[in-house]
This record gives sequence, C-alpha cells and structure tokens, in this order.
Amino acid sequence: MPDCECSRRFTGRKDSSLPESFDYNKNCHGQSVRLGYPPLKSIFMSKNAVYTGSFDPITLGHLNVIERSSKMFDTLVVGIGVNVEKKSLFSPEERKELVSRVTSQWENVVVETFDGLAVDFVHQQNSSVMVRGVRPLTDIAGEFTMLMANRQLAPDIETVFLMADEEFAHVSSTLIKQIAQFSDDEMLARFVPEQIIEELRAKMTS
Repeated sequence: MPDCECSRRFTGRKDSSLPESFDYNKNCHGQSVRLGYPPLKSIFMSKNAVYTGSFDPITLGHLNVIERSSKMFDTLVVGIGVNVEKKSLFSPEERKELVSRVTSQWENVVVETFDGLAVDFVHQQNSSVMVRGVRPLTDIAGEFTMLMANRQLAPDIETVFLMADEEFAHVSSTLIKQIAQFSDDEMLARFVPEQIIEELRAKMTS
C-alpha cells in the first residue's frame, strides 16, 4: 500500500484531525483498508500501552518486562487483574501498593486494578496496545490462545510480546509461592524485588 498521510494516520478509530468527509474504509488513493487492524507502524506511534496480569506477587520477570516496556511508550499502565473466584496471596490493594513501590523509579509507569476483561481495561485506558511477557516454550501455547480470543473480542487492540530475559525465563508467581517458605532472603532476591520480601514472608507464615 503506498504511503500517504491518511494511511499513516489510520488506526481503525476516528481521528479528529482528519476532515469529516474522510472515508475510514479507504486511503488517499482509494484503496480499501482493513478496519480494526492498525498497521504495525501505529503500534509504536501509540503513546501508551497496558501490561496486565495478576502480579501475585510481582516477580523480577514482571519487573524486567515493565522496565523494557516503559522505554517503548510514553506511558505504561500496569493493570492488576482482580478475580474474585480465584484465591490470591495478596489482596488487590496490597498488590497495587507493592507494584507501585517497586516501579516508582519509572515516572511513566501507572499502576491500576481492574476486574472484567483485559481488553475492556485497555480501552478504558485509551490504549490500543497490550504488552505481554513470554517465557520460552512454557507460555507460548496459552498466550497464542489468549491472543486469538482477544482478536475476536477487540480487533483494534494489538499485542506486543516481550520475551523474558534468560535469567528470568524460569521465574513465575507460582514458583515463588512454592519456594518462599524454604528460601532465605538472599535466595528469594533472585526471584522477587527485595522491597517485597518482608511482606511475602509475612503472607507465607500467616
């Protein structure tokens, strides 16, 4: 498709800077475009993105994804999902406080809680980009299934996958819960931010 002002601006949503007569189904050259599927270029032109998860607890793997994502977008919203049917280690309010604490070094990171669909939360944040962290092999099938479901629910949202750094590829919140009570602080610090170890130990012994 030839590059032009309209194709560069096209995101699948109305743009107030374009004339009222603008046909969102065609570009300047009269060629059809697919509504709901923003071009790759528009992903990295987006000002904000959303990274969702349970973060129960937040791990160094999560933090690695947050740090890298914060450099890609003007604002990164970390969305802590609330599932009342799932027993969690930390309450939503506690998770928000812990995540806010360990991400305070990045001024463009905002932490919020939400319930319901992740794609709805992304829309509420006026974003069209969802960030997902992926560990080699273990997450691929599940993430692909979720991607396909999100495509059906919200075709205007694109997902950006960030592969976990090698040193964090094995880290998960489930693993932390399994080893926390048997590990000393030095060992735990290999998996979770040091700032949350005290709270994590308190939860595991309560």
